[in-house]
Amino acid sequence: MLKKKKFWIISLSSLLVIVTLLTVFIGNYFVDFALVRADVKNVTPEAELNKEYTEDEKIIDENIRIEDEAIAEFEKNVTINKASLISDDGLKLVADEIISDENAPWVILVHGYSGYKESMYGFAYRYYDQGFNILIPDLRAHGESEGEYIGMGWLDRLDMLKWIDHITQKDPDAKIVMHGISMGAATVMMTSGENLPDNVKVMIEDCGYTSVWDIFEDELEALFGLPSFPILDMSNIMANLRAHYDLKAASSLDQVAKNELPMLFIHGDNDNFVKSEMLNPLYEASKGPKEKLLIKGAGHGEAKLRDPDTYFLAVFNFIEEYL
Repeated sequence: MLKKKKFWIISLSSLLVIVTLLTVFIGNYFVDFALVRADVKNVTPEAELNKEYTEDEKIIDENIRIEDEAIAEFEKNVTINKASLISDDGLKLVADEIISDENAPWVILVHGYSGYKESMYGFAYRYYDQGFNILIPDLRAHGESEGEYIGMGWLDRLDMLKWIDHITQKDPDAKIVMHGISMGAATVMMTSGENLPDNVKVMIEDCGYTSVWDIFEDELEALFGLPSFPILDMSNIMANLRAHYDLKAASSLDQVAKNELPMLFIHGDNDNFVKSEMLNPLYEASKGPKEKLLIKGAGHGEAKLRDPDTYFLAVFNFIEEYL
């Protein structure tokens, strides 16, 4: 009897050691892959990378050329200042700040995963032409901002509260729009569920995901052909230990369900990265005034490039209605 009991104790202890070692090894691998800062991260699925070169792509390429010319002219004619602040966990965060008029409304433009503030200049010149002051942060672990771990919108939502305070300290009567793309859109949605000052008037999200868990689950399948269990569960343990947040708790869907602000939801119907199927649950969850825009022929983050006239007409009409 004692031998049998000893056998089970040893067996269970050995199993626990093996599971722990696998969790550390596998979890750390995927945290390093997905959440640790890197200058360039390519996590785009093959379906998005290897799309056939269609008429839609030709239109997008031409609109990129036009946008690049507009951005170059924009940069010549504006003064771009540096702003910075310290996050709640001690990181120096940096933003570009462009002032149109001291009494103008503000927009906070939020870039996507592995992006940087300059990648939002295609939005910035449009807002500047509409008379907005512009703040474009480098999210933590991106660009000039400090940080080792990418926040996926969840840590960034708290940083957004600091940037909102940065604006309202300059102008207590400021009216603020938030507009984000991809992970930046998730940041906007996650921020929308926080206790925001009345200065924040309108939210615009472009191809954001329902939750970090959901997008990582899709990525595991698309990039590695792996199921979420137990890989994502192991990764979540290490994400909690290292990056100090939980992949399940990091939910745009849960946060937007607390939102009562006007929100415009945008997606491309050919998005093979953040699937367009995520659009409707997010739209339905929001409690405030809302509209949605699905751009035909647009892949991930391509909506404004596939049909810029429709895109920005919808954006500025929505803002005008609620600002």
